Amino acid sequence: MEDFEGKVAVVTGGASGIGLALARAFVSAGAKVVIGDVEQGALDAAVAELGSAVSGHITDVSKPESVEALAEAVYARHGACHVLCNNAGVSVANLNLWETEASDWTWVHGVNVHGVVNGVRAFVPRMIAGGEEGFVLNTSSGDGGIAPLAGQNVYASSKAAVSILTECLAAQLVAAETKLSAAIFYPSGGLLRTGIWTTKRNRPADLARDTPVPEGSETTFEEFLDTMKKVGVELPVQDLDELAAHALAGIQAGDFVIMIGREGIEAQLTERAKKLARGECPTKVIPGFS
Repeated sequence: MEDFEGKVAVVTGGASGIGLALARAFVSAGAKVVIGDVEQGALDAAVAELGSAVSGHITDVSKPESVEALAEAVYARHGACHVLCNNAGVSVANLNLWETEASDWTWVHGVNVHGVVNGVRAFVPRMIAGGEEGFVLNTSSGDGGIAPLAGQNVYASSKAAVSILTECLAAQLVAAETKLSAAIFYPSGGLLRTGIWTTKRNRPADLARDTPVPEGSETTFEEFLDTMKKVGVELPVQDLDELAAHALAGIQAGDFVIMIGREGIEAQLTERAKKLARGECPTKVIPGFS
């Protein structure tokens, strides 16, 4: 897809963070954008910021009927979807697996995994039927998609699933001789100042934990930066608009893996594969990250 002028892009989780940066980039490239998001206030603010080329629709991606309603609204308004960004995501506190609760898994995998599947099921058949060139961009994470952080087992496993299902989707779109492509988007380049650090604000009451999380297992972005500075570690922070511009360039190039510094993962994955081939666990606890 070489040109976004006049195209229609749908971005879930598009009212803040990476999603908002993606929406902003698509608008700058001449696209019409529909944002799906679960937060009404943030959605209203995003639409007000980005102007008449953008519309918003309250969407809970964990619910198939909500994503279907988003697709119906997009096609009623624009008659097409050319780029689908399944971007919405949530996380929970860093916990040992035995400290997690069933609701942690239901919520995170409901949004991060089922949300992507629901997006594909609602939009891709319509996109194929439209007969136009199209692109599906699924937001994963290096945490899980490439190598997991031990303490983030709920989140990491969800992002590993997104990477694999996207790989399968991309192959199936080719096998079915469609005009659609799919890609994994790995947000990268440094630490990301996004709402993923505080997604518990959107956790449904019926999926609340029965017991409080252990003290110190949750942290905000700023608290994490401060902690790292106190131990002498200065971590780079990635500008989200630059990240979004990189994502659009990857779509235009037809890349399957879209990631800043992508060439650097070869050595990491090679070492991981060697450890697995030796029968070793490649994942270790990294102080401050797990």
